[in-house]
Amino acid sequence: MGVLSDKISREQLKPGDHIYSWRTAHIYAHHGIYTVEGMVIHFTRASFQEIDAGTESDHNLFTSAPSHPLDPPCPRCGYHLRLRGGVISTCLDCFLHGGDLYLFRYDVSLAFFIAKFRGGTCTLAAADPPEVVIHRATFLLQHGFGVYQIFKNNCEDFAIYCKTGLLVFTNTSVGLSGQAVALFAIVSAIISSPLRFLTTGFTGLAVIGWAMFSVSRLVSDLAIRRDVIKVSVERLVVYSGLDEQSITNMTKEDFITETALEE
Repeated sequence: MGVLSDKISREQLKPGDHIYSWRTAHIYAHHGIYTVEGMVIHFTRASFQEIDAGTESDHNLFTSAPSHPLDPPCPRCGYHLRLRGGVISTCLDCFLHGGDLYLFRYDVSLAFFIAKFRGGTCTLAAADPPEVVIHRATFLLQHGFGVYQIFKNNCEDFAIYCKTGLLVFTNTSVGLSGQAVALFAIVSAIISSPLRFLTTGFTGLAVIGWAMFSVSRLVSDLAIRRDVIKVSVERLVVYSGLDEQSITNMTKEDFITETALEE
């Protein structure tokens, strides 16, 4: 496990780990929280659900688990790919769906973060203790995590919240997901930078593009962003019934910090 790969074995898993597995030719990854005895709590959607603000191409590329309507439920955890959605608890095999197992890294160095080209694999932010992480995940298993949205409220956002208790409190186009941030960073590096006019050579454009991409990823990391706040899972559920604009209009003082259990 290192800069080139965060792949781990099942024997290395610990309760409270944030894990992920690549889907669809490594286009995106599905994230979850490992609990105990080979079980994972993760945020997904049933294949018949619409993705908020999504398209049919979103459905095909970004569904958390492929749809196989004729597959029977898992004999171990009862998970059915087509019928189950929301925050769910499944066995590790169902979570991986034939893919490899990877560990999401927290509290990494700046050099390590910049060296990781793929978004959604690490963060500069520190994680909370495992018992706090599992408490959040199991609480949300009972109460839900809102509406699934590709760029603002997806499986990675869920796992990062469970690990850190951090949420975006402003009305932005992207949440905490490193995968979504990386996508926006690529677009920014290609289109938005005026520095692209300083050179016409391929090498120069590549260097400028890489620099802009890295800076965009860095300033969007949850350890750097100014629009994140720590919210207790109990208060999160209280506010989950409010619409997005109502939550956006709230100030930081409207939220409470973590309870004594999470300190």
